[in-house]
Parts: sequence; C-alpha cells; structure tokens
Amino acid sequence: QVQLVESGGGLVQAGGSLRLACTVSGRSASFMSMGWYRQAPGKQRELVATITRMASTNYADSVKGRFTISRDNAKNTVYLQMNSLKPEDTAVYYCNGRDWGDYWGQGTQVTVSS
Repeated sequence: QVQLVESGGGLVQAGGSLRLACTVSGRSASFMSMGWYRQAPGKQRELVATITRMASTNYADSVKGRFTISRDNAKNTVYLQMNSLKPEDTAVYYCNGRDWGDYWGQGTQVTVSS
C-alpha cells in the first residue's frame, strides 16, 4: 500500500521560511512524478510545484522565485522549500505522487501571518 506523509507545516510570519517534506512508503519514489498542491479555505486545490522522475521542475507563477521543489530518492522524500512567505500562501499543502496510480497525502497546514 502506497502512503505519502507530509510534515513541516506550521505558523510563520510573512517573509519567513518553511520546508515541507513528503515521505513515500510502499513504493520507490524514484519511479514517481511528485508534486505539491495547496488548497486555501473556499478555494479549489491548485498546483504549487512538480518534479519529474528526471528532476525536471515546474512551478505556479505565484511561487516562482520563492519556492523550490527537490527530491532525495535515497530517502524516498520530496521537499518544498518555501521562502519569502506571504499571507496568501496560507493553505493546506498536499503531496502527490504518480506512477501508474495517483496518490495523495493527508495534507499539512501552512499559516502565514501578516
């Protein structure tokens, strides 16, 4: 059974940083395309960043230059480094992994105070 577990969320002031981690169990993450999505209250879930098996990355325009997605296949973990956080980054952040299936974590709350 494939499981994705996020960690690293919390409360931070505007301009601060957080690093989220997503650890995969039940399958090697090296065979998966991974991504981070977020959902703010009253809004639809949206893409934040993705990273392919070959470590090619893609970012939402709203986070380009501030967020960095990376992967450590030896640790079966994907990271999202978030810098220069803004109140509008407040959301539940979800990890996603895809191979021949589509898998989601339970989410971790990120709150940015102004």
